[in-house]
Amino acid sequence: MTTLVTDQTKEQLAGLIREVPDFPVPGVKFKDITPLIASPGGLAKAVEAMVRLSPSEIDTVLGVEARGFVFASPVALSLGAGFVPVRKPGKLPAEIVETKYELEYGSESLAIHRDALSPGDRVLLVDDVLATGGTIGAAAELIRSVGAELVGVTVLIELEFLGGRQKLAERGVVDVVSVLNYPEP
Repeated sequence: MTTLVTDQTKEQLAGLIREVPDFPVPGVKFKDITPLIASPGGLAKAVEAMVRLSPSEIDTVLGVEARGFVFASPVALSLGAGFVPVRKPGKLPAEIVETKYELEYGSESLAIHRDALSPGDRVLLVDDVLATGGTIGAAAELIRSVGAELVGVTVLIELEFLGGRQKLAERGVVDVVSVLNYPEP
């Protein structure tokens, strides 16, 4: 069986992610992707890895504000799909569908244009990090609320120790893949 993303690629990508202690709150070890996306080779490898792990028969890639945009747009181009931004309320000019959700540090809202997706559209959700699952779960809710089909979730980093994958499964989101996994803080 061929590995979709090699251990060497994973090591190279992990080496470009900076850990910032006590951000945004004390005790958190923030995974900063800035060095990775600042490296043309690193960004290209990350996008390639995400494309390799993603389902190919999709209509649209949804990217979550703001760092998810960095990956979702080139993944959409690579898969021959459209791109739809998931934004914070007040950032989209037309009629929106909105949902509120809980984060590890508080609560937030996300929105998409009501006409961004059509019933039956096959949608891939792309983000930079899966932590507690709140953001991805909310985005999945938006997809379903307009009658589109969520066919998969692809993230660059999964913080396994926060249990986001399990929380997503409880919400019916089960096709989740990640390039890099961090089993402990």
